[in-house]
Amino acid sequence: MEKEENILGYEKISKLMLKFSVPCVISLLVNSLYNIVDQIFIGRGVGYLGNGATNVVFPLSVIGMAISFMLGDGASAYLSLKLGEKKKDEAGKGVANGIIVSIVLSLMLCIGSFIFLPQLLNLFGCTDALRPYALNYGKVITLGLPFMMIGSSLNSIIRADGSPKYAMTSMVSGAILNIILDPIFIFVLHKGVWGAAVATVVSQIVTFGMNTLYIRKFKSIEINKSNFKFELKRSLKVASLGISSFITQMTFVCVMTVQNNLFSKYGALSKFGSEIPITVFGIVMKISQILNSIIIGIAAGAQPILGYNYGAGKHDRVKKTLKSVLGVGVTVSTFAFLLFQTIPDKLISIFGSGDENYMEFACLAFRTYLLLCICNGVQIPSGIFFQAIGKSIKSAVLSLSRQIILLIPAFFILGAMFGLRGLLFAGPVADGLAFVLACTLLFFEIKNIKKTSVNSQALIDDTSTDNKLSKNIVITISREYGSGGRYVGRLIADILGIKFYDKDFIKKLAEETGLSEEYIESNEQKRNSLSNLNNGYYFGLDNRDDLFLKESELIKEVASKESCVIIGRCADFILKDEKNIVKIFIYSDMENKIKRAIEFYGMDKEKAKKEIKQIDKLRGNHYKYYTGSDWNNHSNYDICINSDTFGVEKTAELICEFIKEKEK
Repeated sequence: MEKEENILGYEKISKLMLKFSVPCVISLLVNSLYNIVDQIFIGRGVGYLGNGATNVVFPLSVIGMAISFMLGDGASAYLSLKLGEKKKDEAGKGVANGIIVSIVLSLMLCIGSFIFLPQLLNLFGCTDALRPYALNYGKVITLGLPFMMIGSSLNSIIRADGSPKYAMTSMVSGAILNIILDPIFIFVLHKGVWGAAVATVVSQIVTFGMNTLYIRKFKSIEINKSNFKFELKRSLKVASLGISSFITQMTFVCVMTVQNNLFSKYGALSKFGSEIPITVFGIVMKISQILNSIIIGIAAGAQPILGYNYGAGKHDRVKKTLKSVLGVGVTVSTFAFLLFQTIPDKLISIFGSGDENYMEFACLAFRTYLLLCICNGVQIPSGIFFQAIGKSIKSAVLSLSRQIILLIPAFFILGAMFGLRGLLFAGPVADGLAFVLACTLLFFEIKNIKKTSVNSQALIDDTSTDNKLSKNIVITISREYGSGGRYVGRLIADILGIKFYDKDFIKKLAEETGLSEEYIESNEQKRNSLSNLNNGYYFGLDNRDDLFLKESELIKEVASKESCVIIGRCADFILKDEKNIVKIFIYSDMENKIKRAIEFYGMDKEKAKKEIKQIDKLRGNHYKYYTGSDWNNHSNYDICINSDTFGVEKTAELICEFIKEKEK
């Protein structure tokens, strides 16, 4: 029976983008608007000094969000992976540990921030004029950190459990309540910035309460008291899966800290003073974040469309999707550019009024700092595009280039050269350079995309006729590149008369997923050190995770039916709970691995050495990511053997003798 094709491979691109992108855009917009509601009412009810105070307190909230997103998104990924492995109990323990760590760290951050709030405000660029407002606002926000952090962590987990509407409802409920309470506390009760902070915390408590109630309603797992047992190893795994979210948010903290301090420093040397630049620039950044949220949401929604069609070899659909994303992105950023250039005074007026200097600097900041915001319509989607097609290094470079690699140095250099105006010009300089980098990488990537898929060289080698084993025994072989481990496995299969599985899984996966054999071969069992740093825009499983889960199912299916040899693919871990498994690790000296690479793959000596180190590192990263253990740790295996000691043929014979003894 012919397998039904995935909707991502044939449905109209525009229809798919509406389906996937709109929820992403709404979610990100709600988050962005949540962050600026206080400033709108504070600006109108307290004045620009109140807004400046919220800007120097905001980094503290972002640190809380960084931790909560790390644990929430990490627990979500852990949940999805363990459910894919059919391990509901493990999934429940991972979620529970994510919640436990979120509670502990939120309380620690709350207590530490409350005690050291004055010092933290100084670090974030607070001035003497802003200090009383910042302390009043910050003390309340600090006390609300546990509710915000735990609620945010749960929100991510709830989405992963298959209840995005519930997660959205709890978030929107908090946002709406904040909008209602802000004017009451500020204009009716005249509580100023303290009242605005209380309104925010009350809203966060409501979201926290709704999300906490959901714990008893999980669809995919059951959370009970027994799950809530702290396990360091499991908690570290959860945190590692969400590390990209942490880095994304902490990058923003670094930028805010640098900009506040530099605007305070150089603003004091100008007619505007320190407070006006800090206040105005904070507003400019948050308004521009609304623009970025729309673009990120569009690109993030298109990510599964790009990833599937790239993997399936449908490169025309990849190009069409990318063209649509870039077109919409540039349209949105162009519209924003026109607003920033033509009516900056109207935009800043939303957040209250100020004196002549305040309005002058606001117009200058919008028109200068966001001069090349059109570039965001290309730069942001490019990073997500490379993430979708599995190009981790390029994605990481583009994701970090604008904020860390370009913007912060530009702040320091141009600030030192041109003072306050130099800081404003750092924006277009960073945007322009990031745009050039994105276009360059996109040009060469699109140029190299092949119009048709290249057939894989996968060997269909899973047949045998003379099984010499009386029991069903599965031999898993992990091996260093160039150690001859694959050949040892093939010899074992021949000697014992059992089936041999290696690249056969590639063909089977291609049939199951619709992805091309070429794409699967280039992505399975390979995870570089930057792979975990590229999920800051779109949270969930990437193509490698999906491949691992589907491959795990195939491995379990094969192992349940017959005796066989399985090469690599974390098979020793996937089958660790099964009986009659023999786990083997084959290694070799570097000199001999190089000789084999030269002999069998035609490499020169230097290239061979580099290739061996790189592939072994990728295999190690892959194993560590999915198992939590070190790939070359001898305790993972029944036999670890140097293939150089006896040669590959004798090594295979010795292993067969061990297996026959085990069979008795």
